[in-house]
Amino acid sequence: MSTPAPVDHPAFDLDDIHALIKDESLAIDREIARRLDSEIVLINQLGRYIIQSGGKRLRPTVLLLAAKAFHYEGAAHITLATVIEFIHTATLLHDDVVDGSAMRRGQASANAVFGNEASVLVGDFLYSRAFEMMVEVQNLRVMEILAHATNTIAEGEVMQLINCNDPDIEEHRYLTVIRSKTAKLFEAAAELGAVLGGAPSMEPVLAAYGRHLGTAFQLIDDALDYGQHNARLGKNIGDDLAEGKTTLPLIHVLRTGTEAERALVRSAIEQGGLERIDGVVAAIESTQAIAYTCARAEGEADLARAALSPLPDSPYKQALLDLAHFSVHRDH
Repeated sequence: MSTPAPVDHPAFDLDDIHALIKDESLAIDREIARRLDSEIVLINQLGRYIIQSGGKRLRPTVLLLAAKAFHYEGAAHITLATVIEFIHTATLLHDDVVDGSAMRRGQASANAVFGNEASVLVGDFLYSRAFEMMVEVQNLRVMEILAHATNTIAEGEVMQLINCNDPDIEEHRYLTVIRSKTAKLFEAAAELGAVLGGAPSMEPVLAAYGRHLGTAFQLIDDALDYGQHNARLGKNIGDDLAEGKTTLPLIHVLRTGTEAERALVRSAIEQGGLERIDGVVAAIESTQAIAYTCARAEGEADLARAALSPLPDSPYKQALLDLAHFSVHRDH
């Protein structure tokens, strides 16, 4: 199977893709507002705070585009795209509590504003509301995919926790974590498009696309953690290092750096914090670890594009191809 060449987008953004699904996106906005409604005021406040905090909604977008690529004409894609967004938001709420994060998408994180207890409990509400909604679709395959995805994501979170402050993480182990923690929801979103479109033979095709897309997206996030555009992520440079996370740029230094560079990065991972951040960044630069990480991300994006080869050409397929390009050619 040949790999499609990357499409050159000198000033690529998501506007054209969002325009393609404008009506559906507006319907999702309404569905989110309706489904967040609760008699518990704190649920309304905290849920809306994070939902409206400027996320790109890439995962719901993947689901919408995949469903439309199979000419789906029903309304379940709106419900399931909202489910995907609620699951993603719940994971963010829980992540920020576990990581002790004070920032999310350029503003104070929900746990910093409302407290850890409220963030965890509202995350639980979003999970349970998501499952309540997916039952309404009355499709056992939908339930199977989403139940498996949420379980895998939870496993990925635990794996990441276990891996903290461990400088001996190898690349394949790191990739296993991000494919479980981040890429799995992209995979589920894409696969659900084929389910809704009544194309069971294409479910593995879309699942592969989503898995590689999500992996590429996370690899770039990990590169950006040490990049000049970090502030646009609403983070400080080296936040992952401060939390003791051994991401691919650091793995590359530990594999290819000088003895002094490896010792410095190993110590920084084991102890956490940012006391050694200048030396770590210098080691990352001298070993070209960011370039290596971006090249691995580009490889995942190529695999995502190649996975779509069996799909017939359409504006929706092209948008999915463009999303793979966007996943690696972005600065936030």
